Amino acid sequence: MKDLIESIINRVIKENQLGGQTAYRAPLLGYAQAGDPLFQQLKTAVGPGHLLPIDLLPEARTVLAFFLPFTKELVKSNREHPYVDRSWALAYIESNALISLCCEAIATALSVQGMKAAWQQPTHNFDPVQLCSHWSHKHVAYVCGLGEFGLHHMLITPSGCAGRFGSLVIDLPLSPSPRQTDQRCFFYAQGKCLACVKKCPSRALTQDGLDKQKCYSYLLEVDSFYSDLGVCDACGKCATCGPCAVIDG
Repeated sequence: MKDLIESIINRVIKENQLGGQTAYRAPLLGYAQAGDPLFQQLKTAVGPGHLLPIDLLPEARTVLAFFLPFTKELVKSNREHPYVDRSWALAYIESNALISLCCEAIATALSVQGMKAAWQQPTHNFDPVQLCSHWSHKHVAYVCGLGEFGLHHMLITPSGCAGRFGSLVIDLPLSPSPRQTDQRCFFYAQGKCLACVKKCPSRALTQDGLDKQKCYSYLLEVDSFYSDLGVCDACGKCATCGPCAVIDG
């Protein structure tokens, strides 16, 4: 079944890249048991309103998370752009749509075999006041073994942190993925780097934490600047400026 799910994601990516401008490297997938106690801990790590897998699907047995890593070219264009590169803003929009298509395709394939799946939209599923997600895909991906968090609050996978996450809850029991133990954030591992802090255009990110309100205000400015594209409250400087952005091998 894991092979089927991976093949569906690869097929959807291939089909939709023909009509879009955003390219991706090979996707990563991870799995966790729906009853993993770490999901309960997300109510503290993210916010008390964070949902549990059984809230999405009462019959939940497994949670699947996947990561769509962006290409080096896209990362480089946003890293070097004096503002936020238009291609990065577009990638945010196209990737969110692609994630939804992947989830829909997986759910459809499972339903043919009499199984159920549920998911949350890729973005804008958060409390607009507290800015706490009801279902944080990157935190879910952490539980599913896809990476460790860096100083920039991004999840750093074996392929880096520049990309987008999606996730589903399914009623099929599948073996969980081993959790990542490698610390790929140079600051946490070696006490140096700070590229993400230095490049944060809103100064919302510091060694002491992230000012969500200040960050989001800047993202809304970006959204207004690229209003012709659609909703693209995305900046990505913290995800593209450092050595953890793209990791090979």
